[in-house]
Order: sequence, then structure tokens, then C-alpha cells
Amino acid sequence: MTDLLPRPRHAEHVGGSFDLRAGVAVSGAGALVDGVRTALAVLDLRVTDGGGDIRVEHRPELGPEEYTLDVGAAGVRIGAAERSGAFYAAQTLRQLLPADAYRSVPPAGVWTVPGVHIEDAPRHSWRGLHLDVARHFLPKREVLRQLDIMALHKLNTLHLHLVDDQGWRIESRAYPRLHEIGSHRPRTISSSYGEEPAYDEVPHGGHYTLADLAEIAAYARARAITVVPEIDVPGHASALLAAYPEYGPQPDRTHAVLDRWGVSPAILSPLPPTVDFLSVVLGEVGEALGAAPFIHIGGDECVLDDWAASAEITGYQRSLGLATLGDLHAWFLRRLADILAERGTRAVVWDEAFGNGELRQDTVVMPWRGAAIAREAAAAGHDVVMTPVFPLYFDYGESGSPEEPLAIGEAITLRDVAAFEVAPASWTAEERARVLGAQAQLWSERIPDARTLDYRAWPRGSVLAEINWSGTPSDLAGLPGHLRRLDAFGVEYRPPAGPRPWQRGGTGRRRSRPGVIDVRAIMERLETMTRNSETYSAST
Repeated sequence: MTDLLPRPRHAEHVGGSFDLRAGVAVSGAGALVDGVRTALAVLDLRVTDGGGDIRVEHRPELGPEEYTLDVGAAGVRIGAAERSGAFYAAQTLRQLLPADAYRSVPPAGVWTVPGVHIEDAPRHSWRGLHLDVARHFLPKREVLRQLDIMALHKLNTLHLHLVDDQGWRIESRAYPRLHEIGSHRPRTISSSYGEEPAYDEVPHGGHYTLADLAEIAAYARARAITVVPEIDVPGHASALLAAYPEYGPQPDRTHAVLDRWGVSPAILSPLPPTVDFLSVVLGEVGEALGAAPFIHIGGDECVLDDWAASAEITGYQRSLGLATLGDLHAWFLRRLADILAERGTRAVVWDEAFGNGELRQDTVVMPWRGAAIAREAAAAGHDVVMTPVFPLYFDYGESGSPEEPLAIGEAITLRDVAAFEVAPASWTAEERARVLGAQAQLWSERIPDARTLDYRAWPRGSVLAEINWSGTPSDLAGLPGHLRRLDAFGVEYRPPAGPRPWQRGGTGRRRSRPGVIDVRAIMERLETMTRNSETYSAST
């Protein structure tokens, strides 16, 4: 069972085997059986009132994602307390079948399952993948497909980055110009860092309706995945202000959806009308989700120059008794977090929001700038989701080879991900307990389409799934067998030996530029930035 991925907490062969075929019977508690049938859709399981080759037992003493799996001559027995545990048991059962179980058609004959006893539960409750659909839009069908791939790996959180300077990607019925104007741009920069700016002159756009978001969330829940939408404020606001400039510090200023990358000076006003506006928009998003345990409100890379130039904003700062604009930034985010809390939703922020001031104690912090700020947030009593650039920014290339397609920089390898400590051993027990888990980021400046997304996300995402589930580094032993499953499922991953000929950079797909942006040098710079929360400028 060395090719099970993520590897179970306890697994042993017990001898014997059982033959499975399409249409076999499954019985047990309704919600648990539904989880098994969703994970094993390829088998088209037939529900019965009792008996059956697959029996699902309700075991309330187990944790919500915990399960047991037993296979022997008498059939398959699954134990779980909740639907997610049953779903994960069935995913493990699927891995015990041949790789063809990852195709979309049922077997023509019989699949033999080896006799096993497995007891399993995840170490971390937040096992995430971040998709940036703002820089380059990803059609709904591709989001649903990525949810399916996540489910195969027992990843349970999809962080959708819906809003940025380069696009607003969600419908608003209350403020329709957000998607009518903010969801498209006339062109996109095609040159790279340090080069003379050049543009492709090709329009780019798209957005999800609120019904789309509801569908995505329901599809995710059926696969034991929570969708965490991000409405990034108060910075990264070019697309929003292109639609509604009145919510900026200079209401008469004209804005455009940004056609280049980097940190923009565009920022929302922190005044009460902006808070009221965002309260409505966040309410629309939360209502579409149906259940919104978390909403990400950003807080990162804010250039405060326009606040400083506004007498109205600086006067408002003084009226609140706040000493600095950084304090006003923190107040603004806390105000939004309070609004979310009234609706039963916890706010999530990037680490700048923690660095700038006092957050609500229940706000979750994503420390992208490294372990030092992550530990500070955990020591202050905040739950944290580990999101450091190294080694969890999968928009960086996997090697410095010029054969690689162009990435934001290099290099973050499979072994870098495999060695990552989600909850560092050097932290105190109390600090480690604050680590909810880890999440890979797929920023899309250099991810223009779904094929490139597959290449960047997998199999590094497979390794992330293992270290998140087990809580320990991976020896990569299960990866070779797992790649055969990804082949059958149709995932166009990057082979560990390097890109296939059609995946290489070249004509129509720019090559990597080795040595231009090194991820370790970036991390050194970011670690110093965490000591000064007001570092950003328009040239950062």
C-alpha cells in the first residue's frame, strides 16, 4: 500500500481479497452512503436497505473526517461519523483499485480489492488550494474540474480569489457595474519583469453569476470541500473603482481595469459609505454560497498614499482616535470582519492585516511572507493557514531550466514541498495548535489557461495533500503510482523528470528566464518587509 496518497495513519494487509464490479449494492445511513456513491461514481453503486457488498456503518465516536476501511472476503466495510469521513474512505478504496478506476466509465469486468484494515484521519483541518481567477479568468467548467481533482487528494478548501486590479469576477445584482465594467480588460501585458512593456491587444474577461457561485459551492460540498471566496480590499481596487469611482479617495478620478501586473496604488476609501457598499456585496456572496464559514477580505499590498492626500480621510482617522493610516487600515478590516461575524462568518486576511494592527480574535491569518510573521500571528492567538511564497506559491516554476514555460520565477520543486513543515516543530505546542493547515497558491499572471494550471498545480498539489493530511514530511514513495491515476483522470501534470515536449516553453509559449527571479531571494526580502507594515508603494 505504499502508493496510497495521502498515506493513511494506519494501514495493514489482512489477507484475502474481494471482487468489485459496477452496480454492486451499498447500504447504510443515507448521508454516509451518499458520500460513498459520490466518491465511487464510476461504480454506479446500487442502494439497498440492508446487506450489500459495501456496508457503511455510522460510528459517532469518530472525528468528522475520520474513517475506518476494512476489505475482506465478506466485502467492504466503512465506518464514519459524518459524510466527509465516508467520502474519504471511498476515495481510499478507489486507490486500492487499478488506475482505470479513475476513468469515467465503469469496468467491463471485475476489479479485485486486496484485503486491508485502515484507520485514518487528517492531521490538519484546512487542506487548501488557491485559484486566482481575477488575473486570468477560469471558466466554471474548469473550476468544477479542479474540485474533482482536489477531491481525489482529500483536499478540502478551495480559496477563490475573485477580485483584483485586473478583474472583478462575480456578479452583483445590487451594483451591476461591478461585473458589467470590472470583469473585462482590453488587453494584457505580455512582456516580463525588467523588459520594455508590451501588450497582446487581446480582450480578456469573464465572471461568475451568483447562481454559478451557488453551483460551485454545492458541487464542492458534495465532495467535502468548502469554498472560501476572496473579495480583496481595500487595495487591489482598480477593477472595482473602474465601475464605481465614488468609493475611492478621489471620487472624480477615472480608473481602468488594470492591464499589467504588480502592486497598484488604487485603493478604496475607508469612509462609512464604502463600508456600507462592501457590506451589501459581501452579503450577496455569502447568500450565494448558502453556507459561508469563511470569507477572505484580503488586506494585502495596500498603498496608502491616496489616503494621506485626502483631508476627509485623515480627518476621519483623527475622529476615530487612530494614530496612523496603518491603524485606519486595521480598523477598516476589523469593521468588515465584525459585519461578517454578525452573519456567522469568520474573516480571513493576508498577513499585512495582522501586521497593521488589532484584528478580531477569530480572524484567520494567511502569512504569505514567511514563518516569522506566521509565528507572531499564532502566538497572538490567531488561527493561521500556512501560505508562504516558498514553498507554496505554485506559480513559481519547478526548475530553472530554460525548457520550462515562463513562470513568475524559480524554483519550487516537489522535494521542497515534500520537506515543508506545516506546523514547525520549533514552535510551542500552543503555537502549533493554532495552525489550521496549509494551502498552495496559484496566482495566475503566468497561468493563462487550464492546461497551464494543471502543469503548475500537479503533482506538487499531490505532495501538499500528503503533508497536510499526515502532518509530516513526505518521502514521495506514493507518487509514482499516483501519477498513473492522474494519467487516467486526464490531468496534464508536470512529470517529475521535466516537461513533455508540448509542455516546454517556446513558440506561442514563452520560455523560462533562469536566474531572473529567485524564490529564496524573494523570501529574504519578504521576511524584512514584515517588520514594516507600510512598506508598499506604487513601484513595489
